[in-house]
Amino acid sequence: MEKKITLLIAFFIYIVSMSAQLIYSVDSEWQADIKVYVVSSEWQADLSVYKVGSSWQAKGNEGKWFFVDSEWQADKKVYFVDSEWQADLTIYFVSSEWQAEWNDKSKIHLMY
Repeated sequence: MEKKITLLIAFFIYIVSMSAQLIYSVDSEWQADIKVYVVSSEWQADLSVYKVGSSWQAKGNEGKWFFVDSEWQADKKVYFVDSEWQADLTIYFVSSEWQAEWNDKSKIHLMY
């Protein structure tokens, strides 16, 4: 029974970590998992992103990002491009946590 509980807890931790949004900003396009462009209006964005203050707050795939200091800590490595046409994903940084959401759910798979 104890072994089953341990396995269940390990599986739960694995699932939670798979969808966390720990982000590392890379310096070169070839290093990135995804190319991101920051738009000037929320309605233009595929994803409305809120930058959280702690890694534990960056849970799920709902636009709550925590920027980590090291590449090895990241769930996703992003490269910020200069033009919208270069991007896989467009984002807009929102000022409140409740505003974080997918505006174009067809691109949600990019952050898994």
